[in-house]
Parts: sequence; structure tokens; C-alpha cells
Amino acid sequence: MTIGNASDFEVRLAASPAELHAAQRLRYDVFVTELGASGALVDHDQMLEKDAYDPFVDHLILYCRKTGQAVGVYRLLRADMAQRAGGFYSENEYDLSRLKQSGRRILELGRSCLHPDYRGGAAMHHLWSGLAAYVATHQIEILFGVASFHGTDISALAAPLSLLHQNHLAPPSLRVQARKEAYQDMNIIPAADLDRRRAIVQIPSLIKAYLRVGGCVGDGAFVDHAFNTTDVCLIMDTSQLSERRAKLYRDVAK
Repeated sequence: MTIGNASDFEVRLAASPAELHAAQRLRYDVFVTELGASGALVDHDQMLEKDAYDPFVDHLILYCRKTGQAVGVYRLLRADMAQRAGGFYSENEYDLSRLKQSGRRILELGRSCLHPDYRGGAAMHHLWSGLAAYVATHQIEILFGVASFHGTDISALAAPLSLLHQNHLAPPSLRVQARKEAYQDMNIIPAADLDRRRAIVQIPSLIKAYLRVGGCVGDGAFVDHAFNTTDVCLIMDTSQLSERRAKLYRDVAK
């Protein structure tokens, strides 16, 4: 199993078609091959996971210096980019009116993934370091994006969804809501009956990482059958980070 040290990695924005294809190939390996996702623009012949938003975004890619391979990806969509793209990706699942009308600089995070050999080590920290630099450069105030649980069986995900709703719901000013035609109530198990330990174990590590630095979730989940996931909308208001949480964020991003 390859994990690596911080010195083994380099993070940069895609600057060529070849680098874009490297990001899309990694996304194919993770989302299509590993998780069973699909999509109208997925190129199975070239093994590229792509969609209509890719030409309008910044692709932040983590490379392993030893192999030269792309091993981590973030897709970054600022408000000015979203205008050219016809909207944010998350708007297919959530009403983002409260974020868009906040008057603050917002950034959508999407298609985040790591090669399986690099999970659980320095790779994620290094990718977050690149994200933190991007946020600082563009003076971003609010980060958001959909994050996924694998699978679409709500009964199997009732515990973690309930825990997120009961303990990490966004404040009203930032509380986006899943679109009514696909709204899935997350408050499924009463707090008194919830097995918190079991629920926490079921929450994906990326979602837990955002919660640790002050992230919160929108109202309702979205069941994405095409991607074989159940999605929640994560939101992080950087101005609301306590010093302890801000230090944790800086430490994670080192």
C-alpha cells in the first residue's frame, strides 16, 4: 500500500488537455470503476469521467512525484465561472439562493477523490494545502459542495443522515435545501433512539474532516441514482471558524 510523505507530492492547477485528462481518468477510476457511477458524457473507451462543467472550472490536481501520476483531484468552481457554465453543479440538487444572495465570495468544491493507494496519509493533507492556497488567493469566504455516501438505500444510511441533521445543520442564513422534487428528509431516527457511535462510523472520512473544522450541512439529502450515491450539501463559512478550528484547518492544510 502506497501512502507517501508530504515531500512525495506536488499540487497544481491543470494547465493542458493532458492534465485535464489525468484528472478525468482518476475520477473514472474512483467514481465509475470503484463506485459504479455513470453519466451522459462519461467516456468509457478512454476511461474518462467528465461532464459539461469541466471546461469552466479549475482542476486542482495532486501528483505523486515518484510516479508522475495524478493521485488526487478537486474541481473548483467560483461564482464568475458558474455564470459562464450556466450555474453551479450543486444547483442540480440544491436550491443555492441563500449562498448566491449572501453577497460573499463563494467557491464550489466538487469531484474530490484520491487514488485508493494514497488514502489515509499525507496525500489528503497536501491536497488541502493546495486548496487553502487557492482559497486565500481568491479571498473565498464560503466553501460548499455536495459530498456523497456510497449507495442509495436510505434505510441503510438513516443513522448518519440523522446525526448530520441533528448535530451539524447549517445556520438559517446558509441553510440550502435539497430541491423539492428530490428532497429526502435526513431527520429519520429520533435523537433518543440514535446509536451515535454507529452513525459516526458510517460517515465518510472526507465529510468528517469538514465537520471537524466547522463545516455544516444543508437541509435534506439528494439521492443520485446515476452516481449511485446519496448526497448532502456541505458548507463552511471561513469567518465563523473559531481559533481552535482555524488552527486545525491550517494544520490539516500543511
